[in-house]
Parts: sequence; structure tokens; C-alpha cells
Amino acid sequence: MSDAWDRWYWLWDVYFAITFGITLFLVVTTDGTATALKVTSTLALCGIAITYLATGRRLIGPGDVGDSAVTFAVLVAMLFLVAMFTCTSASFILFAVCPLMYMSLSTWVASVITTVGVVLVPVSVIVRFGFDEPSLSTLLPITALLVVFGLLVGRWTSRIIEQSRERAELIEKLEASQAEVARLSHEAGTSAERERLAREIHDTLAQGFTSIVALTQAIESELDTDVVAARRHLDLAARTARENLTEARAMVAALTPSALTAGSLEDAVRRQAERLGEESPVTVSFEVDGPLPILATAAEVVLLRATQEALTNVRKHAEASRVQVRLSVVDRSVRLSVTDDGVGFDPETPAEGFGLRGMRARAEQVGGTVKVHSGRTEGTTVELEVPA
Repeated sequence: MSDAWDRWYWLWDVYFAITFGITLFLVVTTDGTATALKVTSTLALCGIAITYLATGRRLIGPGDVGDSAVTFAVLVAMLFLVAMFTCTSASFILFAVCPLMYMSLSTWVASVITTVGVVLVPVSVIVRFGFDEPSLSTLLPITALLVVFGLLVGRWTSRIIEQSRERAELIEKLEASQAEVARLSHEAGTSAERERLAREIHDTLAQGFTSIVALTQAIESELDTDVVAARRHLDLAARTARENLTEARAMVAALTPSALTAGSLEDAVRRQAERLGEESPVTVSFEVDGPLPILATAAEVVLLRATQEALTNVRKHAEASRVQVRLSVVDRSVRLSVTDDGVGFDPETPAEGFGLRGMRARAEQVGGTVKVHSGRTEGTTVELEVPA
């Protein structure tokens, strides 16, 4: 509101200047009025103009004006009385004074002042010329109409000012709300990014380090009894460490997982299955039912991470001897299925960590679903579907 007022305030200055100039011209050119009275009326009108420039412009501008508006109104009213009672033509200044009252005072106070001001015009004629003045027959009906017109226009003006102020307050509240929404959105984005990074670390680096620890333990037990197996496990540990380093660099650069940049989704999932078979005594089989459709990168990442998570859970918890990994197309979706013959678990039991919770969160981000079928001594099947 303040900016809009500043842009258009000059129009009010022009209006006041025109009204003041016309009124001053009428006073100077009025016939039948003594020169001394014209001078007095002119000085009073100039006093109104000076008061407006010194105080009125600030009062009707944006912001809180306090009690100074009353002082301004009283001073203008006194000067108007002097100007009008010395020269009736000075009453035309009411076209500028009345809006000033409504813009600087409360509506009911401004209504009283403007009504009195309009009524005083015929009163001044009566005081100066008596009730026999011929112009009274026209002036009195006009005064009545001006009172009604002034009250209606004044109320309309006041309402516009009130609505403008209310609108300004709403705009300020809206801007504050937008700032708050932006802050909350930033915090939510930061939180989501932290969770994403936590899942990335869990699904890549943490699992890689788990493999390295398991291989190191196997090497320690094989150094004195099976040097060939120890060397094979040492090679696997070195390869896993290199892959972890590649994943870390890709994560920092916010790139697609390195396993996908090196080939297709099918190749990436097959390598994960083969790694589990190389690192553990578990027999792992991998199948692809039919050609896979082209998927968005985000969907491929979800499927790859789900494979890594499921196979890591098999290695750490399932105590399985056989694992089957399958990619298939089902009703315009690509399904990943990881099935083991291990000890199983109760899917309804809350578990700590990012495992299944992170898998579900990833799937939801691309419109996918996760289903877990398991039970004690029944093995486990994890199924994840993403739209093609």
C-alpha cells in the first residue's frame, strides 16, 4: 500500500492545488466585498494551504499519525471559518478540506466537521446579509443536498481507505506467510536430503564396508589353512573397496549410481547377485523374464538399491543356503523379487535402521510399492514394483 500511495500521491497534490487556485481566484474576483475582507480571506486560505503542506500531507499518507490529526483538523476548521465569514466564495475550499477530514480523522468525527462546514456556508450569508438575501432560496436546498452528498461520499472514501489498509495488512501477512512457507520448505528439503543421503550411505557405503569386514574376517581364518581362498577373498575385498570409493565419488557429485553408469539395470542387478555368491557360501540365481522396458533413472536406482538392501539382509540375517533374484514385467510395472530359504522373520515387528523403511521410502518417491512375505522358518520374499 505504501508503494502504491507514493506512486499516486502527486494526484492528490494536484487536486488540492487546483481547488486552492480556483477558490483563491473566486475570492479575489468577488464583487461587493471590501478589499480588507478579501485580504483576510486570502490569508486564511493561504494558512490552510501552508497547514496542508506542513502537516496534512503527512497525516493522509500511509502510517499511524496519532493525535496530531485533531490539531490539524481544528486549525484548518478555524482558518476555514475565518476565510468563509469574510468572503463567502471561500466556501469552495470545502472541496479540498472535506476529503482531508475523512482521510485524517475517524469517519464519524469527519462527518460532523464536514456537515458543520457545509451548513456554515448559508449561515455566513445570513450573518453578513440577513435573511432577505435572494441567494438563500437557492443556497439552502443546495446545502441540504451537499450535506447528504458529503456524508455518502465521505463514507465511501473512508471505506476505500479502510479497505486499502486492510488489504495492506493482508499483503504483509501474506508476505510473512510466504516467508514462513519458504523457510519450512527449505527445512523440509534439507531434512529430505539428509534422509536421502542416509539411505544412500546405508545402501552403498555401509553395505560395502560390511562386505569388507566379513571378507577380512574370512581372510584371517584362512591365512594359515587355505592361502588360495584367502587370496580370492582378499581380491574381493579390494574390489569392494574400489567400488565403495567409486560410489562415494558418485554420491558427492550427485551422479547416477556407478553400477548403472557402467551398464544396464539388468547388468547391475546381476553383478549384485554374483557378488553375494562370491562372498558367501550362499547359492544365488538370477533371472530376467522377458525384455525390460526403458525406465526412468530414478526407478532404476530404486530397483538397484532394493537389490543391494535385500541381498545384504540375506547375508546378515537370513542364514539362507539359496537365494533367487528375478526381474520381470507385470502389468506395466517392473518387479524385483528376492527370495531366500532362510529363517525368515515377522514383517510386523518394528525394526531399527534404514532397511525396509528406506526401501519403502525410495519406492514411494517413484510411485512404487514394496511387499514382504516372510515367517519364522518360511524364508523371505521381498517384492518391489515400480511403474514402467
